[in-house]
Amino acid sequence: MIILFIFGLLIGAIAVMFALQNIDIITVTFFTWHMTGSLALVLLLTISAGVVVTVLLLLPGSIKNYFKYKALLKENKKLEEELRKQKELTMFAKITPVDEGVITKIDHGSIER
Repeated sequence: MIILFIFGLLIGAIAVMFALQNIDIITVTFFTWHMTGSLALVLLLTISAGVVVTVLLLLPGSIKNYFKYKALLKENKKLEEELRKQKELTMFAKITPVDEGVITKIDHGSIER
């Protein structure tokens, strides 16, 4: 945890040095829109806009993968229960003759040993 704190301080110091070295005033023109500000501020806004656009592009895929993950967990749980039932049926088949009552109990998750 302390390493992350030191890393954050280092990144912050580099950002401050960058901002102090790039104080030139520039004008950015985009079609009819004009913006005047320091070079560091314009670069920071540009990078921030790029990060926001990237996150917005990646968000739908991440949401889709999340729901797919939840569905797979649910299916996994169902398959584990089915495997448990099959193991109990196999164990019971070795010990006792099978009748409908025993199979019903196994299907409901309770058997008498």
